[in-house]
Amino acid sequence: MLRLTELKLPLDHGEDALKRAILKRLAIKPGALRGHTVFRRGFDARRTSDISLIYTVDVDVADEAALLARKIKGVTITPDTSYHHVASAPPKLTHRPVVIGMGPCGIFAGLILAQMGFRPIILERGKIVRERTVDTFAFWRKRELNPDSNVQFGEGGAGTFSDGKLHSQIKDPHYRGRKVLTEFVKAGAPDEILYVSKPHIGTFRLVSMVESIRATIESLGGEIRFQTKVTGLDLAPGDHSVRGVLLADGTRIDTDHVVLAVGHSARETFEMLYEAGVHIEAKPFSIGVRMEHPQSLIDRCRFGKAAGHPLLGAADYKLVHHCANGRSVYSFCMCPGGTVVAATSELGRVVTNGMSQYSRAERNANSGIVVGITPEQDYPGHPLAGIAFQRHWEEQAFKAGGGTYDAPGQRVGDFLAGRPSTAFDSVISSYRPGVHPTDLSACLPDYVTVALREAIPAFDRQIKGYAMEDAVMTAVESRTSAPIRITRNDGLQSLNTPGLFPAGEGAGYAGGILSAGVDGIRAAEAVALSMTGQAPAPREADPGSSYP
Repeated sequence: MLRLTELKLPLDHGEDALKRAILKRLAIKPGALRGHTVFRRGFDARRTSDISLIYTVDVDVADEAALLARKIKGVTITPDTSYHHVASAPPKLTHRPVVIGMGPCGIFAGLILAQMGFRPIILERGKIVRERTVDTFAFWRKRELNPDSNVQFGEGGAGTFSDGKLHSQIKDPHYRGRKVLTEFVKAGAPDEILYVSKPHIGTFRLVSMVESIRATIESLGGEIRFQTKVTGLDLAPGDHSVRGVLLADGTRIDTDHVVLAVGHSARETFEMLYEAGVHIEAKPFSIGVRMEHPQSLIDRCRFGKAAGHPLLGAADYKLVHHCANGRSVYSFCMCPGGTVVAATSELGRVVTNGMSQYSRAERNANSGIVVGITPEQDYPGHPLAGIAFQRHWEEQAFKAGGGTYDAPGQRVGDFLAGRPSTAFDSVISSYRPGVHPTDLSACLPDYVTVALREAIPAFDRQIKGYAMEDAVMTAVESRTSAPIRITRNDGLQSLNTPGLFPAGEGAGYAGGILSAGVDGIRAAEAVALSMTGQAPAPREADPGSSYP
């Protein structure tokens, strides 16, 4: 097979146009083309008057060698994107590996370990995904928060209540990302996620997919325990290595291999690990607001007269501005045609996030507009100081929203003018339970307020109408990523706790469903190599937090 890249066609091209473009690129006759499949389809919307589709295709031709010898631009051998397991479990295991957390990272760590025959035990503090969904909607509708079953905690992790984005900025030379997408398709995702440039699934589809993958893990001998909270690790007094996992019910699981895949909001777990002496470092993250505009405005600005075209869908955006005060402001987790959701996991605090269904058909577009912060400058002195920083501003948001889990909100025009909002107008926030009009400067650091007031007019120059008076801002967007990193060595184990494999968002090594799933696969591979006595795989650069 040969791979052809950068095949550019009009948005409304005919059925045979792609085949004709392949024949033209290769300069071959129709009979020499045996077949073709689309590997990737994206679009170029830099000129709204002339939006094009961009294809990467794999083709089966009569004489590959002759075509390769011609060295045609954009033509290469199709790479093997199939995934290969690194090991198989031995016939007898002294201990089974344990995975803590069943978000995207934990799910794929557990799935890969199960496929290799290691029969992992997966521990999740929250409930199965459908029960968790009931609890989450109860909070949104009735303000009844369950600290162990909400947007952050439960089967599927925080990614379940999101846009379901499946693209990332990470480099993946070993095709683990393709493995994630392939397993999602097996679990019920649409085939298009394998070839569209910015695939997404949406919350409702994710629910059934998570259930399907759970069933696969169990069918392969894996065990999943819900509503099972880990309260400690049993560490050897000499080398500080893992000997077991301690549970809230007083029981313990003997194990010497633990994948820690707890997500970015597992604050009690971070505190437990720190007290146990596990090496933890403070790490940068971001804080800001959720911004809502009419989706129609974003569509018109991005796609012009092609707005509403079925192949384009609801438009998204990616914005960044470097401010005079040295801060960077950027869009985060943009959700076209979605809703702003209540994402707190702790009593007396307000956190905002974004979510979309597969259709992306809701009236508003929303995105986090956040400001980068660093431990050295903003929360120095302690590895867990970023947690205290987040909690402080989440408490301020709770107070500013009226103390009822309503989010504090403000019209953009009022925010830029430095006056409190008293009501909303043409744009009504989608956040539930509700939004309390106020002055957002009360629940944001001063330097964040200053940076946002500079950035929003700058964004308006890129997307006309972005600074519209009636656009709505809600606060606080504080869970962009974990404020800590559990540093690991070349074998993906904790620097000072052998047998502990920190992974995913909570460990500071991912940001989004795809990158978390990929890191879960990497952790599973490292566990398998360790349990079979093999040397760690060659060093790969850790991706860090990579936002979709």
